[in-house]
Amino acid sequence: MIKIYRTENSKIGEIHAFEPGSWIQLTDPSMSEIKMISERFSIDIADVRAAMDADESSRVELEDDYTLILVDIPVVEIRNEQRAYTAIPLGILLLDDYLITICTEETPVLEYFVKSTVREFSTKKQMRFVYQILYRTCMVYQIYLRTIDNNRTEIEERVQEDMKEADLVTLHELESNLVYFATSLRANGAVIDRLSRYSRVRQFPEDKDLLDDVKVENGQAIEMTIIYRDIIHGTRELLSNIIDIRLNNVMRYLAAITIVMAIPNIISGFYGMNVSAKWVPLQSTPFGFGIISLITVVVCIIALIILKKKKML
Repeated sequence: MIKIYRTENSKIGEIHAFEPGSWIQLTDPSMSEIKMISERFSIDIADVRAAMDADESSRVELEDDYTLILVDIPVVEIRNEQRAYTAIPLGILLLDDYLITICTEETPVLEYFVKSTVREFSTKKQMRFVYQILYRTCMVYQIYLRTIDNNRTEIEERVQEDMKEADLVTLHELESNLVYFATSLRANGAVIDRLSRYSRVRQFPEDKDLLDDVKVENGQAIEMTIIYRDIIHGTRELLSNIIDIRLNNVMRYLAAITIVMAIPNIISGFYGMNVSAKWVPLQSTPFGFGIISLITVVVCIIALIILKKKKML
């Protein structure tokens, strides 16, 4: 799908022709649309398709008539029937009078410019637009990172109440999300450093301040990712240890019950031996069965008291 936008008087609107100073947005484009853009603007088709490959790394490539910028942006996906986060490539093509973005799906990074009023946003100021996209990318990363940390906090709060083994799987998924984020943010940092030395397109004085903000926010997102990943790792180990402790407590309790239940079996085993009746204690004593049963109960109670003091119950 191809949409064309252009700002006039600080307001963005959709247009239906390729006009200088416009933003061309390609979302999950078909092969015919990719070929049309490649031929219309004399761009290598491989560069137009670069953002369609999920394994493409973030980079900046300078060509004679255009510049390709690839960055990783965060998106939400369903993984193992759960809401998860990952990063996909966003391609930005800078031409003399046009800016083209290519992505495999709609993203809140770009929707922010279409649906919101961004301060000092203009499709004609290409480098500022690029920096604003990068800045918005950092903001979305941070929003998703805080959501991930909130999910971890919810699991941690119910550790003593309703903890389940599934929580370990959830924490593993959250940790995997942070690994994707950390890799993508570091790659984006290299792109930002490269853009700080970019001089092909005209830049305005305030663009440098915006680029500095992008560097700061990207660095902050990297720090958040590292911190949250360490915390999740610690929380996952805590849950694993608690599950082991609970299992050990159950096994200890069952062992204590087994010891107590063995006492009646031992005594009844002695009286079940095939020996002469004269050698069996209390065999001829009135109420002998009741006395033996009482002795058995007393011995079991003594065993329970001992096990209680040993903290096995």
